[in-house]
Order: sequence, then C-alpha cells, then structure tokens
Amino acid sequence: MAMILLGAMLVAAPLPFGSVYTWAWASLSLLALLILLIWLLGTVRQGKLSIGYSPLYLPAVLGLALGLAQLGFHLTLTPAATRESLLKFGTYLLIFFVVVQLFANVSAETWRGAGLALLVFTFVFSLLSILQFLWNPARILWVDHDLARSPFGPYVDRDHYAGLMEMLIPLSAAYVLSRRKHAAFRGVLWFGLLVPVVSLLLTGSRGGVLALLAEFAILGWILVYRYPQPGRHVGIAVVGLALVGAAALFFWLAPHFILDKLGSASNYIAETGQQGRVTLWKNSLGIVRDHPLTGTGMGSFVNAYTAYQTEAIDLTVEHAHNDYIEVLAETGLLGGALLLAALWLFYSITFGNLPLELRAEPGWMRLGAAISCCGLLVHSFFDFNLHIPANAVWFAFCAGLACLAGVPAVSDRPRPD
Repeated sequence: MAMILLGAMLVAAPLPFGSVYTWAWASLSLLALLILLIWLLGTVRQGKLSIGYSPLYLPAVLGLALGLAQLGFHLTLTPAATRESLLKFGTYLLIFFVVVQLFANVSAETWRGAGLALLVFTFVFSLLSILQFLWNPARILWVDHDLARSPFGPYVDRDHYAGLMEMLIPLSAAYVLSRRKHAAFRGVLWFGLLVPVVSLLLTGSRGGVLALLAEFAILGWILVYRYPQPGRHVGIAVVGLALVGAAALFFWLAPHFILDKLGSASNYIAETGQQGRVTLWKNSLGIVRDHPLTGTGMGSFVNAYTAYQTEAIDLTVEHAHNDYIEVLAETGLLGGALLLAALWLFYSITFGNLPLELRAEPGWMRLGAAISCCGLLVHSFFDFNLHIPANAVWFAFCAGLACLAGVPAVSDRPRPD
C-alpha cells in the first residue's frame, strides 16, 4: 500500500506545473508523512522494526541541522524562506528514507514490476507532452496559462521538463537492460525509448542535452569497460540504432526555433534572461566571499543577490542557475563541505562494485537510478532543477534506489537449510 501511494505521488508530482505552488509541494510533504505512517504500521503488523541504513543519512541530517542553526542563531537574511526550505528539504529526506525502507527487502519480482511501471509512465508522459507541443507549444496541459513562457508538458520551463526526463530515461533504459532473457522483447522496448528521448530534444534544453550525453557516456563506459560480456556489443549496437532513430525522428518533428536554440549551444553559458551566466555566477560568489562560513541562509538567495547585482534587468533573479554556487551562497563553506561529502559517499556506494551488482536484475535498476542522479547533477551546473519540487522528489526517489547498491533482493538471497 505504501509503494502504491509512493508511485501515485511520483506520477502526480509533475502535473501541477512541477508542484511549484505552495499547496502542491505541501501536499507532497503530507503524502510523504502518510507513506511513512503506513510503512510504520506495516512494521508493527509484522512484529519487527528493521530500519534500512544509508551512509547518506549523516550529511543529510547535518544539512538539516545547519538550516536549523541558521534559524535559531539568526544567521539567515530571510527566516520565512529558510523555514520553507527546511520543510522542503525535510520532505525530500523523508522520501529518500522511505524509499530505502520500502525497497531494501523486496523481491526481484517487485523490482521488475517497478521498472515496467516506470517505463510505461515515461512513455505515456512523454508522448502526451509531445502531442501537446505539436498542437500548441505555448500552452500548458492544453490550456492557456499566465505563467507560460517556454512550457513543455506540464512544466512552465522546458529545462525543468528536460530535468525530469534526464531521470526517467536512464531508469527506463536500465529496466530494458535487465531483461536479458527476452531479446526480441527488449528490442521493442529500446525503440519505445525513442519517444522520451525525442521529447527531451524537442525542449531545446542545451543543459538537458548535455546531461543526456553525459548519461549515455557513463552507461557506455560501464557496458564496454566495466561489465564486458559476450554478446554485449549487440546490445550496444541496438542502443546506438535507437539513438539514431531518435535523432531522425527529432529532426523530422522539431520546429526551426528549437533547432536554432540547440545550434546556439556555444553561447549557452553566456545566456540566462538578460544577463550572462558567468556574470550571475561571479556576482553570486561575492555572497560567498562576504558570508563564507554559514552563508546567508537557506532560501535567501533571491533577497541576498540584490546587493551584488551588477546589471540592470527587468526580472527578479531567484536562483544562481548553478545549484552548487547557490548552496555555497546560502549555506557557506559548511554546506559546501556537506555537499562534497554526500557526493563522495553517493559515488562510492553506487559505483563501487559494479561487476557484482550487475549480476542480478535489481542491480541494473539501481545503476539506472544512479545514472539518473548523475544526469541531473550535471544539469545542475547550469540550472536549478533541484529547486523544482517535483524534480527534487524524483531525485530523492532515484537516490534512494541507487543507494541500495549491494543489497540483494529477497529472492536472490540463499535460503536457510
């Protein structure tokens, strides 16, 4: 029941424009609490409480403590924004915790069912988004909306839709790779992944394309060098053929303004609104210089940046378009150290023992989740996808799955005599 509710939350989260409204992300918080409660009731019913552990709990809890210290010792410029950021961060941490608990002791069949459900959702969601884009690219969910500037699917910003696809595509690809015994069926599934790949390309998101290329590079390196097997070259050829097909379908469907945007990738860093990303990053680092230890407070960037802005623009600068610099600005070197520790732990856990991990189907799903996180972390150098609640929820879900690397499924464990 908890897994079903978790799946419903993940499916629904992107629909209200990425859950950016207060009622939407607050609903996610309440749903996360409800899922936790149902899991606790399940453990009581079983008569035992077994808590799955992850080394990432420590830097995450210390991050929460840092935010609470900013509030308690009046180290934040905007206490209300810090409280909101703590609520959101607590929600994502809760989802991460619940995912670890729910998937730590499940069978390989459950992993397989979850993978199929993810693949179906990815296909349907991206297909509907493409149809909406071809019908009227200026609308959101087939209706006019005041927030619509460069929408795609249910998202106000195409880059944030691309961020979601960066997580869903590797998860779906990993499920296909795990189906070793059904070669013909896998070929159909590979071509089914054309649709989400094309939908990402149709956004014209240059950060999204860079992240997708990074994901395919990681997957290709693993397949060729870290997990070489007889016949693996056939799978790689199928993937390459699917990518060629996706590119051909994209160039057939893409309007000229999308092609022009992708063609300006060399100017990507120099663009964001009416000022360049480099200028935005330099100004943001000025905040770090003046508030080096604890920053200006979680969620306070929009208020702190005004004093460091060097160019007159019409729009309010809400984010640094680089999540790493924004973390430094809001939490200082202490927050940056916690972030580095979390990243090091994540990569150590997820990529530490791939040959052993990929012997079973669940290992492929966990690898796909890890690559999904890597893709969004690459995109975070140029955007703020982790500040979109729906994408942050999906990231917490993927991180929870990925950090179960090395935990065998129930059916894979040796049975007692």
